[in-house]
Amino acid sequence: MQKILVIQTAFIGDAILASAVLEKLHQCFPFVQLDLLVRKGNETLYKDHPFLSNCIVWNKQEGKYKSLFALRKKIKAEQYDKVINLHRFASSGFLTAFSGAKEKIGFDKNPFSFMFSKKIKHEIGSGKHEVERNQQLIESFTDNQFAKPKLYPTLSNFEKVKEYKTGEYVCMAPSSVWFTKQLPFHKWVELCDKLSPTTTIYLLGAPGDAKLCDEINANSTHQRIINLSGKLNLLDSCALMKDAKMNYVNDSAPLHLASAMNAPTTAFFCSTVPSFGFTPLADNSRVVETSKQLDCKPCGLHGYKQCPKGHFDCGNTIEV
Repeated sequence: MQKILVIQTAFIGDAILASAVLEKLHQCFPFVQLDLLVRKGNETLYKDHPFLSNCIVWNKQEGKYKSLFALRKKIKAEQYDKVINLHRFASSGFLTAFSGAKEKIGFDKNPFSFMFSKKIKHEIGSGKHEVERNQQLIESFTDNQFAKPKLYPTLSNFEKVKEYKTGEYVCMAPSSVWFTKQLPFHKWVELCDKLSPTTTIYLLGAPGDAKLCDEINANSTHQRIINLSGKLNLLDSCALMKDAKMNYVNDSAPLHLASAMNAPTTAFFCSTVPSFGFTPLADNSRVVETSKQLDCKPCGLHGYKQCPKGHFDCGNTIEV
């Protein structure tokens, strides 16, 4: 049996988008052993995935280099036919280069790409979506047809959120790791106030986002806001977002959760721009940006902890 390993050890959003490569590989090679390597925490996205044989976890807390060499040994023992590296940094490049695989495929930006069997140019800013960039790595032995990311919540995930699906509702994920990628607090309050009083608003996020969500609830006049931050895992959130009338998100991981469920999406882009290639992919989706012309937007690919100019106009001038 042919064995293929896909590597994506970056953050949650990147791990979600990697699912599109799994979809394409399974579509073209339904009987291969398909494995995925992700960083610790992101494996929960792939719990009971229907056609993934193994989800391998890199736990840096066990010691970055110790765990890296242990992983290399484990990967080499599997004798993969192909290792496909979606990550562009040295750690994953090392694992790919010394995997012992017959084919080692990755992006040219990876420091170890000189040891790959095949490398593809990675360009950000041309308007090409990250999913398209990833699929270029496997295009030569699959096809050039676009495959969307997809996640598979289990029956238990859907059962857990069943109690919240008693009427019309929307989901909002107001937080982001980066301040400049996050719609301002007062804009979330304004959005809540504008929604129909009969629509329930579920605020989603990690445990650390509960305070922000509580403050949005406290400052809004809307009477049907429920803070679910820290109460749902990633696949629970997917199951809830799937049937929402709309999911309001930043340019952040929840955007890609919505894409992976083909769930209605409104994505707010503050300091970043759609041409970077991380826009929503749901059939019913849209991007909202400021209409103000700003020579400082975009200020960077990943965002900042505070606005470099001090005014944060890319967020504050978005019209709800």
